[in-house]
Amino acid sequence: MGRWVPGTQMIFLRNIALFLVGICFASAAPAQTGKESLSRYQLGAGDVISIVVYGEDDLKRGPIKLTDAGTISYPVLGELEVLGRTVGELEKIIADGLRGRYLVNPRVAVSVEEYRPFFINGQVKKGGSYPFQPGLTVRKAVSVAGGFTERASKEKIFIVHDKEKEAKPEKVDIDAPVLPGDIITVEESFF
Repeated sequence: MGRWVPGTQMIFLRNIALFLVGICFASAAPAQTGKESLSRYQLGAGDVISIVVYGEDDLKRGPIKLTDAGTISYPVLGELEVLGRTVGELEKIIADGLRGRYLVNPRVAVSVEEYRPFFINGQVKKGGSYPFQPGLTVRKAVSVAGGFTERASKEKIFIVHDKEKEAKPEKVDIDAPVLPGDIITVEESFF
């Protein structure tokens, strides 16, 4: 075995301590990219969002109801295009815009306070517009709308998705997921 040169033990121990401290801080730091991969939900007109920059109360915004204009006004950055973006993408845009010009290492959180509504019509007792909740299915949407009428066909249910350019009704089953802005139509049974 080799001999320790005087002072190298201290340098070695200091480097190990710095390494361990770095691991602790890295595991405790919030991962901004993790949110981006978890949420594919795209913001749309009617959503209500809030924006927080940790440690910067003057940059807090919300609730902001998104309009069909597609932009919001944000301090320092001006107009930001938000429609069609995920929460993670918007967080990154704001953080990147503030970094260097205004803050050293901004930590931004964007949250959806209220989703845009879904619509249900046809053979349900109380058709109309209802607030979307994550995990919504056709079965739950029908329940929210008071249930099926006596003439409802549980096999003839159609959804038009809000984001589709050519809005063609898609036949779905009772357990199909519903997204914000979707239009559900329950057809009449002829039997």
